[in-house]
Amino acid sequence: MFKGLGQLGDMAKMMKAAKDMQERMAALQDGLGRITVTGESGAGLVQVRATAKGELTGLSIDPSILVASEKEIVEDLILAAIRDAQARATVKAQEEQRKLLEELGLPTDVNLPPL
Repeated sequence: MFKGLGQLGDMAKMMKAAKDMQERMAALQDGLGRITVTGESGAGLVQVRATAKGELTGLSIDPSILVASEKEIVEDLILAAIRDAQARATVKAQEEQRKLLEELGLPTDVNLPPL
């Protein structure tokens, strides 16, 4: 189709590749919302579920730690579980991004903005 156009043909290929990558990154972004990770603290006494985008979706607290005198400890455990879930979400998102870059034949150590 673009034979004989020299650099214009190359430009068309580059534009198509860029569009394809943009579409695949958008699909990845959507997919991250369906991947769930679980963070925990206190040896599993507090668990937080989040999407790979970092959006919190659930919280589970073992009733044995719900003692009024332990309020501050429970709060700390909840925050620790949230941080753990968010960290796991970030790692999972980076793994998925690396997979996509590899599939596209691009270097996997490219520092792209967070999804």
